Amino acid sequence: MELSKKALKIKPSSTMAISSKAAELKAAGKDIVAFGAGEPDFHTPAHISKAGIEAIETGNTRYTPAAGTPALRQAVCQKLKRDNGVEYQPEQIIISNGAKHSLINTFMAILNEGDEVIIPAPFWLSYSEMVKIADGVPVIIRTKKENGFMLTKAELEEAYTEKTKAIVLTSPSNPTGMVIPKEDLEMIAEFAVSHDLFVIADEIYEKLIYEEDKKHISIASLGKEIYDRTIIINGVSKSYAMTGWRIGFAAAPLEVAKLMASLQSHMASNPNTIAQAATVVALNGPQDCVTEMCKEFKKRRDYIYEREEDIPLLQALKPEGAFYLFVDVSAVYGKSYEGESIQSAADFARILLDKKYVAVVPCADFGMPDYIRLSYATSMELIEKGMDRIEEMIKALQ
Repeated sequence: MELSKKALKIKPSSTMAISSKAAELKAAGKDIVAFGAGEPDFHTPAHISKAGIEAIETGNTRYTPAAGTPALRQAVCQKLKRDNGVEYQPEQIIISNGAKHSLINTFMAILNEGDEVIIPAPFWLSYSEMVKIADGVPVIIRTKKENGFMLTKAELEEAYTEKTKAIVLTSPSNPTGMVIPKEDLEMIAEFAVSHDLFVIADEIYEKLIYEEDKKHISIASLGKEIYDRTIIINGVSKSYAMTGWRIGFAAAPLEVAKLMASLQSHMASNPNTIAQAATVVALNGPQDCVTEMCKEFKKRRDYIYEREEDIPLLQALKPEGAFYLFVDVSAVYGKSYEGESIQSAADFARILLDKKYVAVVPCADFGMPDYIRLSYATSMELIEKGMDRIEEMIKALQ
């Protein structure tokens, strides 16, 4: 019996594959240091967890409207006005089962077969696969390190065709950690308006920025014309250490939001009721927990970047936000470790895991095959141990 041709063309997540292999080795008794998954190692703040417990204890466990509870949609509107300077009505907000769900809803709502979506590389690997699931065509622009991995107008013009429907932006970026400056956002906004394109703005890491002179700016705040074409994607997984609660949200033009709600009603009924109650408290409650986590991530960022800079043959830009270090390992190609030749970042990552028990993500699926990604969303103790092992391996290359 023939299976879905579309499904067979979709690549499994390489980040999940690395995490799974690392978990297998750990279960076998190996001392694994995992730099793979993008998941904060902090507990969900107590006041947020308490709200979830209270929802269970008071029987707040039934279906909600498909697009989310009125209380949470209103809380998202308040958050967007307070933090991002953009005004939305609750009917423009769609609460979903994580930001990933928000993204796939978005692509399915706006794309027709053959529509093209411009995705700047390096990019979070699921974007391109989601576009394919929605019958679209990902068009990858490989940005340059010397430009801070930022898009240029010339690159946009070259990638644009009559089939182009949308541009995907991520700031701060997974995997580079770079923050898109206002002038770059203004250029992209002007391009999107002049070519009548949607902009899908993934802002999931917005609260994790470490430089005082860097600021998250939502492209939707730059004027009505770009506001009317922007779909903001966000959630609580990263900023509030709520990855397992699975709550994301989208803020969209009303006609798009209605389509997303309709799709979601058939595919998932509604997001987790208990998690929605907890998310209202996360967004409306004290934000000290976010500030404290951000401070700790900054300490880790500073340490892991300084260690990388001291290790020969590795090159990286200092991340400005998120919790990833994006490392060029192409200088090790042609060398070997314990008789095993390294010809790619994938080789480097495989040998590092097999020989030194350090899990990193090779980034071919992120559009940059010469790079690896290290997540520093783990303890300082493990970061130190992992960087020691990487340095040992690099210095032992033949």
